[in-house]
Amino acid sequence: MIEFNQVSLQRGTQTLLKDCQLRIHDGQKMALIGPNGAGKSSLFALLNGELQVDGGDLYIPPKWRIAHMRQEVEASERSALDYAMDGDAIYRRIEHGIANAQNDNDLTHWLDQMDQHQGYSVPVKAEQLLHGLGFSKEELQRPVKSFSGGWRIRLNLAQALMMPSDLLLLDEPTNHLDLEATMWLEQWLNNYPGTLLFISHDRDFIDGVADHIVHLHQQSLTLYPGNYSAYERIRAEKLAQQQTLFEKQQVRVAEIEQFVARFRAKASKAKQAQSRLKELQRMELIAPAHVDSPFRFEFPCYEKMSAPLLAIDHAALGYAGKTILPDVRLSVVPGHRVGLLGPNGAGKSTLLKTLCNEITMLSGERSEGEHLRIGYYAQHQLESLDVKASGALILQRLKPKASDQEIRNFLGGFGFHGDKALEVIEPFSGGEKARMALACVAWMKPNLLILDEPTNHLDIEMREALTLALQNFPGAILIVSHDRHLLKATVDEYWLVDNGKVQEFDGDLDDYHHYLQQRDNILAGSTDNATASAASAAANVPQTDRKEQKRLDAEKRQRLAPLRKQQQAAEKQMEKFQTQLSAVEEKLSDTGLYDAERKAELNQLLQEQGKLKSALEDIEMEWMELTEQLEQAE
Repeated sequence: MIEFNQVSLQRGTQTLLKDCQLRIHDGQKMALIGPNGAGKSSLFALLNGELQVDGGDLYIPPKWRIAHMRQEVEASERSALDYAMDGDAIYRRIEHGIANAQNDNDLTHWLDQMDQHQGYSVPVKAEQLLHGLGFSKEELQRPVKSFSGGWRIRLNLAQALMMPSDLLLLDEPTNHLDLEATMWLEQWLNNYPGTLLFISHDRDFIDGVADHIVHLHQQSLTLYPGNYSAYERIRAEKLAQQQTLFEKQQVRVAEIEQFVARFRAKASKAKQAQSRLKELQRMELIAPAHVDSPFRFEFPCYEKMSAPLLAIDHAALGYAGKTILPDVRLSVVPGHRVGLLGPNGAGKSTLLKTLCNEITMLSGERSEGEHLRIGYYAQHQLESLDVKASGALILQRLKPKASDQEIRNFLGGFGFHGDKALEVIEPFSGGEKARMALACVAWMKPNLLILDEPTNHLDIEMREALTLALQNFPGAILIVSHDRHLLKATVDEYWLVDNGKVQEFDGDLDDYHHYLQQRDNILAGSTDNATASAASAAANVPQTDRKEQKRLDAEKRQRLAPLRKQQQAAEKQMEKFQTQLSAVEEKLSDTGLYDAERKAELNQLLQEQGKLKSALEDIEMEWMELTEQLEQAE
């Protein structure tokens, strides 16, 4: 058992922990959460012996073996496989002993050690780990220095998992993983027999692994039983009891209820849309847990739309001398909300880059709608930021006519308040740079959002704000993400990119997980024809004319567009009247208003209140009728 007894920790002049109490029992799996800068990584350094407590006592069983995931990798000449195997230091020590044995007795000793350690299975275990983390068989012998930074971090993760350990410390293990590797890691950690403490901003990953949550907040450690969803519910109940947050909570809940009502009909269309409705209904319960979030923004949408916004036909996609997707036909229409699925290297990013004109089609036809405006967030978007400039200056360059106040207000929603908007970006953290890159995309008012791993470097609060902003975006969305919560809460359908094809996927993320398992069995040659057929069927959509269906869907959206605009106009009127009514009722709460000399003012306010209530009732009725008409038409 690990025990914190009145532990305090400082870094420089900043106090990170103050008189903290915490017990971590053998075999528990704990997620450490808290805002960026609160001290999560410093707490890991404390457990790993890199830092010492500044007050109190920290007890760690002396014989415990501690494995941790390093965040940097040197440019080594060692192969990926050897680098991963280096994580098992005991195996390497035995291997060295065998190679340098001076006599038969010495050799026998080391061979016995190898047998007791089950060392002969270590290379196989390392291969399995690397395969699970997305490395192909050919890549196992490549030198570490030939991999990009994100793939080197995966090698660090493999090295940590290879080490026999009693305590495993993982800092953001999914940050550079794709969806497939994230699902694999979740299963691996569920089978890990030791004590696990990990930092993650991926709420579905936390839900799938953690049995306890440790919240590092305001220099204290608070332990919650259960996973992240349980933590949210418990914390929501606590915060809801605080009067100072009550009004903000009610506004947030009302927004969610309104959104659920608006999209209730659409949610009956498909299984993944139904899961989205459940997600939205659940959000009503957890709203108070995030009511004090510093982030609140939206993706403004360009007013004009074309149907389709973008289409490609008989397109070959790839790079010079290498075709990755030989015959792609797809159309993106207003209202499309699509999550792209597919194993690493199948061509998801290639598809997105082609749609954004980052790379040119090798052949085929491309047609763009007259009013197409693409907002593209690339997987390595941070590298394109001008780090010598401030956020305000970057937005000013994009829209020279925008006022300073307009820019400051906009950046405030992304957490850049006051002078932070005027600071040079270079010293910003990865999370701050990611938020700035998202702000740049939103600033240009796209009507087609194309997002490639937009949650990398974002903490949970920012991911929640991003999820809400995407839910309210009226344009089209294409997303590649390993964050399952984001996908489930924002997309209505999935496209599968695999085996050189792009096709609709008839199912949700659970079905996709089964598809991956079947696919792996097929690739391993350990499945029968029935399973192979099942895997093939999982990727196929009903045998209908997709192109004709897309055309009919586009016509339907065009036909319903005037009705939808009326509904949105009524919604804005409702908000306007509600704001005015709240202002009048706030004035009426002034007790001095009821003095005799202010009778005229009181009568005027009462008349205004009556008119606004009547107008609000009328527009609410109109909105409800329009919503019902839309539900019936859809």
